[in-house]
Amino acid sequence: MIERISVQNFILVDALELEFVPGFNVLTGETGAGKSILVGALSVLFGGKGGPDLVRTGSEEAVVAGEFRVAGHQECLRWLDERGIEPDEGVVLVRRTLKTTGRGTIYMQSTPVTRSDLEVFSGFLLDLHSQHEHQSLFNESTHRKLLDRYAGIEEQVSSFSESFSRLNELQEKLKNLTERERDRNREMEMLRFAIQEIESAEIRPGEREQLEAERTRMNEHERLAGHVEGIARLFDSDFDGQVLTSLLKQARHEIDSAARIDPELQSEADRTASLYYEVEDLGRTILAYREQLIYDPARLDEIEERLAVLRDLHRKYGETEEEIRGYAEEAGETLDTLERIEENRDSLRAEIQNAEQEILREARAIHAAREAAARSLQARISDVLQELAMGQAEFLVRVETRTGESGRLLCGVYGADRVSYLISTNAGEPPRPLSQVASGGEISRVMLAIKTVLAGNDEVRCLVFDEIDTGIGGKVALAMASHLRNLADHAQVICITHLATIAVRADNHIAVEKQADGNRTVITARTLAADDCTREIARMLSGEGEETHSLDHARALLERYQREAHG
Repeated sequence: MIERISVQNFILVDALELEFVPGFNVLTGETGAGKSILVGALSVLFGGKGGPDLVRTGSEEAVVAGEFRVAGHQECLRWLDERGIEPDEGVVLVRRTLKTTGRGTIYMQSTPVTRSDLEVFSGFLLDLHSQHEHQSLFNESTHRKLLDRYAGIEEQVSSFSESFSRLNELQEKLKNLTERERDRNREMEMLRFAIQEIESAEIRPGEREQLEAERTRMNEHERLAGHVEGIARLFDSDFDGQVLTSLLKQARHEIDSAARIDPELQSEADRTASLYYEVEDLGRTILAYREQLIYDPARLDEIEERLAVLRDLHRKYGETEEEIRGYAEEAGETLDTLERIEENRDSLRAEIQNAEQEILREARAIHAAREAAARSLQARISDVLQELAMGQAEFLVRVETRTGESGRLLCGVYGADRVSYLISTNAGEPPRPLSQVASGGEISRVMLAIKTVLAGNDEVRCLVFDEIDTGIGGKVALAMASHLRNLADHAQVICITHLATIAVRADNHIAVEKQADGNRTVITARTLAADDCTREIARMLSGEGEETHSLDHARALLERYQREAHG
């Protein structure tokens, strides 16, 4: 609901501030007093179009601000939370400026928003019924929501929506599997080739390093053989060598003899003996190495071929043998998964088929509930329209099932139905969408009838009616007043009226006046106290607010209907 509005420099308004109560608020005034201008200010505050032409002459900008109570409205609160807008004790301040330059600003709390944002926000909370503006009931998605709420199947539809979303996910998954079939086959072939290539290579740890070292020995064989031969001569008896061992043998004999004379040399004798045996073993090793040091061109070719294989594997699958083996293991696991996809796809198809059957069953149940509720809803709305002098009107709640060429139900996220409200305001005319009803007064009465019947089912917190009482009086006016009063028990109602029959039922009566201030015309508005309210009702009854009989009649009406309204 809206608790307060302030308007500055808007058309003929200098500055005014109005407070609205949770129940029934009425705005009255002489014809041409400026009531429609206040409705225009509300429209701007609710996200309607605004331009430089709305700025009061002589001013650079117009400002319209309002305080909206949003506490308890979960959908609206979620929307605000998504945009980081935090209500202050359940209230959101909206401030909109219109500038003569054509540029304006809109703030919710301290957050700048767009006009479309403001329209969405106000759509959660209110409907303004005036010249087709801010009427959520012109939106077919609202028709479906209100019918479902009236039928008491909101949870059932919500459960259907979850099932439908799950079915879409399964279908998308199957689609991806099917679209990837060619890629999957190609990937499987690549994985099989990689595994075969790695396994057939039979890589051994450290093999590449060993082969590279052997290749180096082969390529440097002549130089290596020369160096080995040079050292081998020192140990080889065939060349009268054994120079080192002969010298060490002689040294060992001398030191052993010296140690027998001086035991302190025993340690040196032991070291000499150890050195003798070490050099002797070194000689045998060098001579053995010389014997196996053979240049084999065929072996060199084998090494080059093997290294080429290993280089290719390293380039493709990893820098080390461990990485290559790890790649083969992962490829095997992936291949196993891909080979099971066909099995998974069959299982997925079966799951989709079961989900589709369940979806169709739920859609049929929802359709049946909607059809039953639609018959009840249109009958009740038609009854109210008759009371509002629209007895010739035909109101329809149409529930159309969407089907394909084969006759199969076509389901959407909320079922298989298209729900729409249609009306024919004159006998013989075909029913048309609500948005095509021409008369502003008829529109407001249709909306009043719908809102009256759906009062307990509609989340909209504020209803603004303009032109609703155009061309009516007598019993119809009494019926309209009664419906507005009853509607105010469920939602905040703001009604611009010229009928005393309606105004006397108000919880909050605001009078709008147009005054001349020098060379300027100014629109003012004020909340009426009891005596002023009586005079305003008297004026509405007879055109004079001070005549005794008019005042007495006004008091009597106020006492009667206020007593009825507040029990």
